[in-house]
Amino acid sequence: MTDLVPTREHTELASAVRNLLDRRSDSRSVRRAIEQPTGFDTDLWSTLCDQIGAAALAIPEEHGGAGFTLAETYVVLEELGRALTPSPLLPSVVTSAALVSAGGQGPLLERIAGGAIATLAWSGVTGPADTAAEVTWSDGALHGSVSPVLCGDVAEILLVPAHHDGGIGLFSVDPTAAGLTRTRVAGLDPTISFAGLTLDGVPAEVIELDAANVLATTHLVGTLSTTALQVGCAQRGLDMTVDYTKQREQFGRPIGSFQALKHRMADLLVGVQMSRAGAWAAVQAHVHGAPNADRLAAAAASYCGESAMAVAAETIQLHGGIAITWEHDAHLVLKRAQALNQLFGLPHQQRAALIF
Repeated sequence: MTDLVPTREHTELASAVRNLLDRRSDSRSVRRAIEQPTGFDTDLWSTLCDQIGAAALAIPEEHGGAGFTLAETYVVLEELGRALTPSPLLPSVVTSAALVSAGGQGPLLERIAGGAIATLAWSGVTGPADTAAEVTWSDGALHGSVSPVLCGDVAEILLVPAHHDGGIGLFSVDPTAAGLTRTRVAGLDPTISFAGLTLDGVPAEVIELDAANVLATTHLVGTLSTTALQVGCAQRGLDMTVDYTKQREQFGRPIGSFQALKHRMADLLVGVQMSRAGAWAAVQAHVHGAPNADRLAAAAASYCGESAMAVAAETIQLHGGIAITWEHDAHLVLKRAQALNQLFGLPHQQRAALIF
């Protein structure tokens, strides 16, 4: 039976993460973090892993994890989305899902559970799971390039899908290996870091030679994880906008008291709540192995992506001129929504998956 609403344990987990982020990931902290060489606050990441177990939640206990499910990880990701926190949790969750789906790789999973930054370097991060990769494997080495890769320049564990004579496989690469070049790629959203990877005869360890199903499952996990970040981002935009319209006065009264603006914010609330309900239903369907899990994920991703963009646009509009200044966080909401909209398939691509 699926949990149609978060349980008390989920609520308590969300509260614990929110309390931590309120202290350690406020606006000033986020701006400091994006200036770091890693693109995120390494101390906060360590705290999330040590005290919350964020990276270990969905990893089986026999591989050093907490033995929970993607639902618990979803709760943490939504709070990270709400705080606009720069974090390597998304690529680490995707990578651990690939390893679990491939049947183990205990030592790598144990490292991820302990907080090692991991990423999966594949074209599917910006589109469908079957997006053609530009990397090939022959004679035990990888050749080609792939971009953009989430946290690709700072990852300590690196998995690379590649074509070979028998199809598409999944391989593990030492991030310090000769022939591997990792270059930070500038993006719209400063809170999400990407890199381009060039592989010139890089030695690789085989994880799975027939990885088509592994990548499909991994793409689904990435899609659902992204919806959590989108719901959190939309909630942040709504909260900021409601607070601002209570304070900003025009004609001697708060602009939030104007009926036209009440209607607009009511529409935003509906969008956020619908996104949360759809994303949670999709995550629960995945956790419980429902036969329609893929379709629910595509529907949630389509709705959450467009809803987050709509909320972000209204956040800019309803804040007025101050929203386009660097000092205000409204532009960070818009940039985060736009960046997340590109991950694991655009809304129209998700809708296409429901048709074909």
